[in-house]
Amino acid sequence: MTSARRRAVPRPRAGAAVLTALGGVLCLAAAGCSGSAASTDRADTVRIVLPEEPPTLEPCDASLTATGVVVRSNITQPLAERNPTTGDLEPLLATSWTQTSPTTWTFRIREGVRFSDGTPFDAAAAAFSIDRAVNGSFGCNVDGYVFGDDDLRVAAPDPTTLTVSTPEPDPILPLRVSFVEMVPPTTDEAAKVRVPIGTGPYRVASWDAGTRLNLERNPDYWGAPPAYARAEYQWRSDSSVRAAMVVNGEADISTGLGPEDGAGDLGVSYPNNETTALRIQATEPPLNDIRVRQAIGLAVDRDGIVSALLNGDGQPAAQLVPDGVVGHDADLTPVGFDVDRARELVAAARADGVDTTAPIRLITRTGLFPRIEQVVQAIAYQLELAGLTVRIEMMDTSEALTYQQRPFPAGTGPYLLVIQHGNQSGDAAFSMDQYLKSDGFQSSYGTPELDREIADAEALTGDARQAALAKVFADEPREVAQYAYIAHMRGILARSPSVNYAPNSATGDEMRLAEMTPRTTR
Repeated sequence: MTSARRRAVPRPRAGAAVLTALGGVLCLAAAGCSGSAASTDRADTVRIVLPEEPPTLEPCDASLTATGVVVRSNITQPLAERNPTTGDLEPLLATSWTQTSPTTWTFRIREGVRFSDGTPFDAAAAAFSIDRAVNGSFGCNVDGYVFGDDDLRVAAPDPTTLTVSTPEPDPILPLRVSFVEMVPPTTDEAAKVRVPIGTGPYRVASWDAGTRLNLERNPDYWGAPPAYARAEYQWRSDSSVRAAMVVNGEADISTGLGPEDGAGDLGVSYPNNETTALRIQATEPPLNDIRVRQAIGLAVDRDGIVSALLNGDGQPAAQLVPDGVVGHDADLTPVGFDVDRARELVAAARADGVDTTAPIRLITRTGLFPRIEQVVQAIAYQLELAGLTVRIEMMDTSEALTYQQRPFPAGTGPYLLVIQHGNQSGDAAFSMDQYLKSDGFQSSYGTPELDREIADAEALTGDARQAALAKVFADEPREVAQYAYIAHMRGILARSPSVNYAPNSATGDEMRLAEMTPRTTR
């Protein structure tokens, strides 16, 4: 992981600037060094430049965007995967699944599959992978993100049969299990691995830490070989530099771009399922007063941020998930921009003894999305107009994660965290369990009443499930107000004319190399 760094950003002033803004080489012995930069055949290599280096390639952390964009469906694979276009859950390492009791699902495991180290993949390996990721004690991201505190009972009665049981009936268990990447039983059970072994079309060839990561075709891959023999990842924090690398022929694809970054005709805009919001650490005064939290929501000019700072590449948000996710409430509209009302709420809290002058930290991750610095400066300025005192802190990924995921650091004082959540599952339960429940992995607050409402909604199916989940999103801003939702985002990537690749709503979290093909010979 990169070391923790914090870069101070000057406090915004009520001046023209803000108003204008708003208007050591690792070469794997098992894989050899054939993927190193010196020996790469550029004609058979797809070159990708990312905003940041993956903090880890641990498969059970593939729900982290910076990890999943490299690992998922490239190095490792799950039992099933969701089609980002249709929303359907489709077979992958499992060929089928059925609910064989109220609390048990049975999966049929694909035969003839091997891991890249030659180890056979079977039901026992699947059971090991799920047990390690969900029931393990070393802090897998997928555990908190998808399963919460629930342990699973897994069994492999024969090589092609896997059973997974839950404490209570779970109508979407196969969807949850699709977030678990399969690893061989030789994988460390008590600690995360730096370089994984998987069943995917690629394996790690070399990782020159801080510089580049190279993948090469997995010779034991069970499916059709991918078009590119190799993939080379580099990372640059400056989005205009990433765009220029594609324009100048130094890379084939670059991600996390803004409209102003200079990709020109090579820029491709796509829906990325990400929703940006302020998470309010509601246990800390003055943020423990719901009037202050509601004032924060009123003070954020969503329309201005989307139009002036995101160049219209987004939509003001009223909830945590966009259209297309089960539970999205199409009737919800964003909170109106009303600084006067926000100021009144803050003043009412102050009159009741709440110390509204206490400095509030506004924390965000460097490079979270294009123009993030201008966005947080504008938000801080708007919150100060409402009568709050705000201090901006920009952090790198590793440090920001300590504030994003439980257990949160002690003694932090009041803070707002800019989060970006992408629901790739297609069901709001994943978002609610993680972000809205009192003990959610990335939730800082909640109420017993909302927890019960969520649990009751998630036990339903069909139209009743949709209606009940939508009601949760309608109730949360009135009764809890843990979030000030900002925007449903769109992504932009630059794509070389020599590469065929159509980005989709999953691209931000899972960029499948097997979907890329050469258009012409360089």
